[in-house]
Amino acid sequence: MKSKLISINDIATALGISPSTVSRALKDHPDISTETKRIVKEYAEHVNYRPNALALSLKRQRSNTLGLIIPEIVHHFFSSVISGIEELAYAKGYRLIICQSNEDYEREVINTQVLLDNRVDGILISMSKTTTNHGHFKDLIDSGIPMVFFDRVCEEVETDRVVTADFEGALLATSHLLESGRKKILHLASPQHLLIGRLRLEGYLKALSNYGIEKDPAYILQCDTRTEVYDLKEQIIRLAPEIDGIFAVNDFTAIAAMMLLQDQGFRIPEDIAITGFGNDPIASIAHPPLTTVEQRGFEMGRQAVEILIRRIENPATYIDFQTRVIPIQLEKRSSS
Repeated sequence: MKSKLISINDIATALGISPSTVSRALKDHPDISTETKRIVKEYAEHVNYRPNALALSLKRQRSNTLGLIIPEIVHHFFSSVISGIEELAYAKGYRLIICQSNEDYEREVINTQVLLDNRVDGILISMSKTTTNHGHFKDLIDSGIPMVFFDRVCEEVETDRVVTADFEGALLATSHLLESGRKKILHLASPQHLLIGRLRLEGYLKALSNYGIEKDPAYILQCDTRTEVYDLKEQIIRLAPEIDGIFAVNDFTAIAAMMLLQDQGFRIPEDIAITGFGNDPIASIAHPPLTTVEQRGFEMGRQAVEILIRRIENPATYIDFQTRVIPIQLEKRSSS
């Protein structure tokens, strides 16, 4: 049986005083006597009274609640982002509602509506990779909800963004392979409608150009999950004898490719050197440990929520939209 939540009216009835007296006593109003405050507060604690957050939010026109939409909670990167967001949000008096799109556009649309229905003060979003229609984001803007995109951003919506230095990270990872003498480098890429996918491809191509190596379309495969590595198994195995390096758009794809190649008898890094992107904890325990680009999820989360809270708490102040770029570094390990 569902327990009944205690209200101010319930306390007033039990103590034989008015609801307004109870309300003011709980707020330490100076017009209420010390003895009445004591009686009200002791009774409220006894019956485990909790303020009605929805009623308070309607009265104040603010819920002190933030919404977060991420593609997948299971990823270490996104869990790090959540930790960064929560640390600052709770310190500033905000709660967090977390929604997972599971890389599904329809679910992402539902998530935005759920957060609107819950009267959140602002929303942090990392876009699903299946999202190509951005009407739901524009609806949020039209509703007056402040938004900050992080990691995967929507280029069609003008708002604040916090991103990784994706181009520079890809340039660094690919250049590292080239510096070690590799010349035929396969890129396992993200979908190109995503800005991070394009920037990481551009960084890869820039590194090749810097070393005087022409782009070979055969060495660029859209493949950014473990499942897709095995879907393209035959194509990767066919290319393996002629390539000597791989730059993968994320660590899970890099490690899946490494395992596939090892099963085929290729030595890592002697035959094929491999780099990833993200520095997921699995990268350090892979065999061999994976060279990868450090992606600071915790710092990204902190900066994204910092921008959002500033927007929420200064609604009348004009502030230019900004894009913050989180710097990267290369973690060199045995795979390269």
